[in-house]
Amino acid sequence: MATAETAPRGIQDTMFNVFMARAMYVVASLGIPDLLSDGARSCRTLADKTGVRADSLHQVLRAVASTGVLRTVSVRGAGDTDNDGEGDKDEQAYALTPIGETLCTGHPSGTRDMVLTLQGPIWDALTVLPQRLTTERTGTEIALGLPWFDYLRQRPDRGAAFDRMMIAVHGDEPEAVARAYDFSWAEHVTDVGGGVGTLLLAVLRAHPHLSGVLFDLPEGAEHAHEYIQASGMADRCVTDRGSFFDAVPPGSDAYLLSHILHNCDEDSCLRILRSCAAAMSPRSRLLVVEIVLPSGDEPHPGKMLDLAMVTLTTGRERTAREYEVLLARAGLRLRDVVPTESAVSVLEAVLETA
Repeated sequence: MATAETAPRGIQDTMFNVFMARAMYVVASLGIPDLLSDGARSCRTLADKTGVRADSLHQVLRAVASTGVLRTVSVRGAGDTDNDGEGDKDEQAYALTPIGETLCTGHPSGTRDMVLTLQGPIWDALTVLPQRLTTERTGTEIALGLPWFDYLRQRPDRGAAFDRMMIAVHGDEPEAVARAYDFSWAEHVTDVGGGVGTLLLAVLRAHPHLSGVLFDLPEGAEHAHEYIQASGMADRCVTDRGSFFDAVPPGSDAYLLSHILHNCDEDSCLRILRSCAAAMSPRSRLLVVEIVLPSGDEPHPGKMLDLAMVTLTTGRERTAREYEVLLARAGLRLRDVVPTESAVSVLEAVLETA
């Protein structure tokens, strides 16, 4: 319990963590990890190469080093790997740790992309959250002038970074979904709005009896076709093009809808779900892959993601009951909620009349 003289520690920590997040963004955006990838460098050398003030950079690097991303090599007489002349007496030198290596350009973890995206355009949108709450315009429309996904399409560099970040953030989620849900009853799967096909291919690999269709907008389907060809799964998986707001290909046993509904307001969700329902047979099942929020006040990663949804989109994370109501409005009945070893669950729905 806080006294009148002391702010609660949890609130203090939350408020001050923003300083470290911004410091890490500065380190990543300046390319400091790349400069340290071949060995330690002095703060003066790093400042010269990045065009910033050495004394101010030292304050940032000293703070970031406390997170384990960097380590101090020495305070006095630090050697510099680029042999730039007089040595680095009485200067701070820094080196990467294994954690810091994940912030290098091209690292497969996507950590650098995560930092630059969350603390770049998403941060810009988050700063206008108070205004967002007073209008139907999203944070990106207010701060960046465009809806989030339009912004990413018009900024291919940011879009590519976001895609890499999402692949990294979801990690082994596709494999977890493929393991958790029993596909033994199905023969054919359609991934609706499936992106490049990461989830669908994981499902097909885990269940060799299945064949699949990846359904997406023309641009997305084109990228997916290339990805599927490279995966060696083209004999079991094809692409189809269209908008899930208009119609979904009929004839599948299972329809995957992964991380789609949380991006959308209720009316858009209903349009998508009704398209799926129109394509389904009494045998078909709709498999909604999303984070399912707990109904209580306990901490949950989905609640943090929900803040991103209200900032970037007109969508939201939902509880199982909220999904049940939403599905019912589209003529679907929630039959089961299957947890996975990842943050998401699989909500299995069938036609109301089935």
